Amino acid sequence: MVAAATRIHISLARQRLELYRGDQQVAGFSVSTARNGAGEREGSGCTPRGRHRIRARIGADAPINSVFVGRRATGEIYSPALAEAYPERDWILTRILWLCGCEPGYNRLGSVDSQRRFIYLHGTPDSEPMGVPGSHGCVRLRNADIVWLFDRVPVGTEVLIEE
Repeated sequence: MVAAATRIHISLARQRLELYRGDQQVAGFSVSTARNGAGEREGSGCTPRGRHRIRARIGADAPINSVFVGRRATGEIYSPALAEAYPERDWILTRILWLCGCEPGYNRLGSVDSQRRFIYLHGTPDSEPMGVPGSHGCVRLRNADIVWLFDRVPVGTEVLIEE
């Protein structure tokens, strides 16, 4: 018997991520996608649509609230005091699931390449609102939610992002 494939569906309109195993939804989370809306162009600050896959899983076993810059843990643990000291940072915390587009000319290659745009599913400070657009293009999740998801999805998992 073949195990049912795991896949992720993200609705920009509902600001929701759902995890499926086959046709059965096994989890759902409120997320925050791009403040600038949907779009694929490099530099747009938009969340890309279409078919993607998880290219890399980064941060396994890192403490909750670990700070990442350039996909590397800085050794810092996010706190309100750290946020006050660095108000310009876009906080990427706890875990990263790095996406790669699957549709050449739409979200892969050239000026629309999701991977080269560094589009992630990642943790964010608990003070950030979920359910409303607010990111710079990535899909933000609560730290507990990204840990739960990270532990259940392998590299190669299909991710569909729709309006």
